[in-house]
Amino acid sequence: MEIKIINKSTNPLPSFETAYSAGMDIRAFLPEGPVQLDPLKRKLIPTGLFMEIPAGFEGQIRPRSGLAFKHGITVLNSPGTIDSDYRGEIKILLINLSEESYTIMHGDRIAQLLITRHESITWVPSMELENTDRGSGGYGHTGLS
Repeated sequence: MEIKIINKSTNPLPSFETAYSAGMDIRAFLPEGPVQLDPLKRKLIPTGLFMEIPAGFEGQIRPRSGLAFKHGITVLNSPGTIDSDYRGEIKILLINLSEESYTIMHGDRIAQLLITRHESITWVPSMELENTDRGSGGYGHTGLS
């Protein structure tokens, strides 16, 4: 699949870091300098990227596992959705869930980008639903072990 992209940053385009990666690393565009993310604070981090995602697809922004594990930095609205009709700059909403401040530097890999297919639906109002073995069993309905 080919996707049009405008890169107004000085960073390379998002890329797959290994041969079988599902997500492409996306980098912070911080030409004015580093951004400090204090504990339990959130900030919108620019990327300098603009893209034209085809209809029937979406961009998903997901956390990077290393940042989450080592520093408590994650994507607040994970996964974040980039709709196919959005043409603005891609920005990443990060939050620091640790007890220590974290500094985001220009060019840091801050999130992953996946391009995924989605379906459009039409609601069919009904008075009943088909029965299943599970039925209305919700959270914890299968027990603890």
